[in-house]
Amino acid sequence: MTQQQSIDTSSVDTQQATAKISQDLEAARPFYLERYRYILQQTNALNENGHKYLALFQTLATVIIGAGITLFLNWRSWHIMPEQASSGMQTLLGLLIIDTLFVVISLLSGIFSWLDYRREETVVLKHALGESFREPPRFRNFWRWYETYMILFILIFVIIIIFYVESQFIPQIH
Repeated sequence: MTQQQSIDTSSVDTQQATAKISQDLEAARPFYLERYRYILQQTNALNENGHKYLALFQTLATVIIGAGITLFLNWRSWHIMPEQASSGMQTLLGLLIIDTLFVVISLLSGIFSWLDYRREETVVLKHALGESFREPPRFRNFWRWYETYMILFILIFVIIIIFYVESQFIPQIH
């Protein structure tokens, strides 16, 4: 076989391989489209869940703080011993901490799930539309995410409440 014939043969093989890849991509396009829709639905659900967790925290924190204020204002008229009233206040702080941990862990798991879905989205888009259509997410951009500020707000709020109750309310009970 001459060198020209081998070039022609490899050229034909390359054209056939390219045609096969194109056919495979066209056949897979509906799959990628459906997978992309699914990923977008999941990321939307994660965003909605973040707002639901904030609403849950807000509701439970309001109830717990209201119960603490009620206990503080009425412990004498209810004839509760100071040790029991103090213990009740600390129990309510414990409930607030548990509520905070649940919401913060839920928000963090949402962040990590979102990162996974975004990475998968970039892979799907790479296969469907080509290289570098969308860059993968970077954790260093965490300061742009609303979940970061939700977590910071919740943690700062709870730390202030704990400090205030421990320094102002509980000493007045004893």
